[in-house]
Amino acid sequence: MNIQRLPVFFIARLMACVLLLSGCDKLGFSNKQSNALGNRPDLDCIIANDFYAVHFSAYLQPDKNDKNPDPKAAFVPFCQKIPRAGKMFFTADLIDRDIRATPIGIKLVEVEKTGQKAPDDVREIRTVAEIPSKLYPKGAVEAQADVDKTGDYVLYLLIGEAMEDDDKFRIALEVGVDPQGADLPLVAIGGVVALVLLVLGFLVYLHKRRKAAQINGNGEQP
Repeated sequence: MNIQRLPVFFIARLMACVLLLSGCDKLGFSNKQSNALGNRPDLDCIIANDFYAVHFSAYLQPDKNDKNPDPKAAFVPFCQKIPRAGKMFFTADLIDRDIRATPIGIKLVEVEKTGQKAPDDVREIRTVAEIPSKLYPKGAVEAQADVDKTGDYVLYLLIGEAMEDDDKFRIALEVGVDPQGADLPLVAIGGVVALVLLVLGFLVYLHKRRKAAQINGNGEQP
């Protein structure tokens, strides 16, 4: 057997396997499957500006029209991409202990993007929910709202009197998008590349094998 024809085929297969494994990881088939329905790596969603940082979570109440509701769906956390409209629950754990002694108001507004730079990058359309300022000494800010349509939203944590833009902590939300949608094109491309490499490797293997057989056949002739 001519061993020189084997590396190309096996290298192609190895590259294909690596790409396919990468795609499986993006689809949530790896060992870490706790985030299969959410969009936060290892359930961590840290949002910060120049002065504050919070650990944010968004939860969706199961749809009452679902014929086979999954009770576990109510405990699936999302970050800033939420798959559908509905009743939502928000939690923000205050990482900075100093602001736990400062009153914080909460305001959820529907917005539209303007294409300009922050803080003028969005224009407020309507206020969906608003909670008066109060202290959160344990550091867990909680709110809920009925979001009746998909679109762009901003959840504001109004720290203190919120006179400065930096004290209007913004959490941008997209409602009605697939939390894993950004990864799907990469998976598709990886799958196509893997398939092409596998086919090319196999064709190279067949070509080299046929050529070697012809050489061996000619060598056996008197």
